[in-house]
Amino acid sequence: MNRLYNALQLKRLYQLKELGVSYVPLIEKRSGPATTLPNDLGALEKIVSECRLCPLSKTRTKTVFGEGNIHASLMFVGEGPGAQEDISGRPFVGRAGDLLTKMIENAIEIPRSSVYIANIVKCRPPNNRVPTPEEAYTCLPYLMKQLEIVSPRVVVALGATAYHYLTGDKSGITKVRGEIIDMGSYRIVPTYHPSYLLRNPSAKKEVYQDLLKIKRLLCEK
Repeated sequence: MNRLYNALQLKRLYQLKELGVSYVPLIEKRSGPATTLPNDLGALEKIVSECRLCPLSKTRTKTVFGEGNIHASLMFVGEGPGAQEDISGRPFVGRAGDLLTKMIENAIEIPRSSVYIANIVKCRPPNNRVPTPEEAYTCLPYLMKQLEIVSPRVVVALGATAYHYLTGDKSGITKVRGEIIDMGSYRIVPTYHPSYLLRNPSAKKEVYQDLLKIKRLLCEK
């Protein structure tokens, strides 16, 4: 809940910055609920589909909210939609999506439909570039709310961008890959993004070991 509140405050600050506001009084205490976002994924998805809070909304075809089991024990988080995701409105389709499906079903040995999949940003950055901090922090409350609603036990951060915005740690993915980070209500395991594996097939061996570790975590009581 605190991380969602903090993400919402950052979102508010970036919105005020866009309006030219350079000073905001410090709020010492929170009053009321920590978030105004709904506790329902369907209602949240509707809000996301109508979002116009950052420049990515001007170039998107469709928002890509996320999909999967809304009570999943395992959640995957990527960076942002690509070209095919922007057209379909679904996360991880095309070659990277096919590889992610194989990672889930062949290594962890569960159906893709049993996990939940989302991204840091819900709209495609032009030319598949990395989201800017303003874009990521404006969109992050939506992901934090998804995490709160789905309540997974394990979250897989696919790539450095996902890892950074989920944890605040700017370490490179090669340094933290395969580690288990305790976030309180869930644990994060960072690994390489499927798109990276398509460019660097030799890294699949390392990811396979990460996936086996994730499988063991899911088996723990």
